[in-house]
Amino acid sequence: MDGLRFAPVKWTPAPPVKCRGRELDFEQVRIMGVLNATPDSFSDGGKFSDTAIALEQIARMTEEGADVIDIGGESTRPGSRGVDEAEEIRRIIPILERMNMDEGPLVSVDTSKTGVARAALEAGVHIVNDITGLRDPGMRSVLAESGAAAVAMHMKGDPRTMQVNPEYEDLMGELSHYLRESARLAEGDGIASVLIDPGIGFGKSWDHNLEILRRMGELRDLGYPLVVGVSRKSFIGAITGVEAAGERLIGSKVAEAFAVVGGADVIRTHDVGAAVEAARMGEAVRRGSVGP
Repeated sequence: MDGLRFAPVKWTPAPPVKCRGRELDFEQVRIMGVLNATPDSFSDGGKFSDTAIALEQIARMTEEGADVIDIGGESTRPGSRGVDEAEEIRRIIPILERMNMDEGPLVSVDTSKTGVARAALEAGVHIVNDITGLRDPGMRSVLAESGAAAVAMHMKGDPRTMQVNPEYEDLMGELSHYLRESARLAEGDGIASVLIDPGIGFGKSWDHNLEILRRMGELRDLGYPLVVGVSRKSFIGAITGVEAAGERLIGSKVAEAFAVVGGADVIRTHDVGAAVEAARMGEAVRRGSVGP
């Protein structure tokens, strides 16, 4: 049987990324807390649409140990339909304008729209997290001018159709090729720093998601910091039998710890405090020791 083999590995931290005068290093796994300023996100839609409540959640995630806060104004759950740039901007800018961009966690905006990225960058964000892999030349141009870092994610199809029988001839080969090309395009256009994300749950079956988790080292070998988001996703519910997305805490933390063992540099998560604990455990298993 072709199973996962645990063995001592020589761990080398990914290179730090430059984020508009600030820097994010990976001497330890970093935690990216998710804030959905949307009415329809799959696990917390509507909870943080009010600016004051959103800011309270950001303060809570900061206290729990978030290194980055990732704010999105458009749901990208399977089957979702997009909103226009004006609506997405309306949802996120009041939050961004009240955040401290000079200290505390770095701030990321989760968007695939150039106009939204531009508005968020004008508000001071440090990172743009693009589910379409930085394939829009306009997006790359705006990012290059700003000096912000960027996350290039892999997605097969679009949110409305991506989970309709996704198929791959060579899953890891296709992901590696796509992410390598996205990073090459970004660097060629002058983007300061690039992180990559395999897009678990974005145009992948449940079995695909598990294969990515088992073989993540192949993606980290591309040489870019690796972002992984498994928090509360449907494959975890399918495995654990927990139907409600917001109640998939234990399964999510196990998957996040496993992602760290496999090579994740950043864990993108809804439950920051528990993710910090999961990451520290994953790091210890990866090192094979309790100490730093």
